[in-house]
Amino acid sequence: MARPRSEDKRNAILEAATKVFAEQGTSAPTARIARMAGVAEGTLFTYFESKDVLLNELYLTLKSGLREQMLEGYPHRASARERARHAWNGYVDWGVAHPEGRKVMAQLTVSERITEDSKTVGSAPFGGVQEMLREAMAKGVLREMAPAFVGALLSAMAEATISFIEREPKRAEPYRAAGFEAFWNAISKS
Repeated sequence: MARPRSEDKRNAILEAATKVFAEQGTSAPTARIARMAGVAEGTLFTYFESKDVLLNELYLTLKSGLREQMLEGYPHRASARERARHAWNGYVDWGVAHPEGRKVMAQLTVSERITEDSKTVGSAPFGGVQEMLREAMAKGVLREMAPAFVGALLSAMAEATISFIEREPKRAEPYRAAGFEAFWNAISKS
C-alpha cells in the first residue's frame, strides 16, 4: 500500500525549488531541489509527476501567497484610490519579504512552461482588485486600460519600488508612498 503524501514534504519541495530556481533559474536540476528538500529525487516525482508540473504548482503557490498579502483586509467599500493603495502595499510588502519568490515569479511569468490554465487560475482570484478597476473605469476615475496592462504597470512599478527599498530599507515608507503615487498617476484620470 502506498504511503500517504505529506503536506510537509510537498511544502519542503516547493521551498527548495524556490531557492534553487532563484539561484540557478528554472533549468536547474530536480536532483538539487530534492537534495535541498531532504528527499530522494523519486520522492519529488511522487509529489510532482514532472518538472513542468512542479513549475506550474510553484507558480500557483507563489501567486497564492502574493494574492493573500494583497487582499488581506481588503477594504471593499473604500474609494478606488484607497483600494489601489491597499493592493499596492500588499504587493510591495510581499516582494520585500520574499525576494527569492519574487525572482522566481518573474521567471515563471514569462516561462513557456507555465500553462495557460495555470496563468488563468493564478490570476482569477485577484477578482476584488480587477472588479475595482472595472468599476473605477466605468465611473471615469481611471483611464480606460486593459486590466492586464494595469497589472503589468503595477508589477513593473512595484518592482522598482521594492528594489529601492532593498537598497535603502530606512527609506521604505517614502519609496512605498512615492511608488504608489507614480502608479496612481499612471492609471487615474486626475
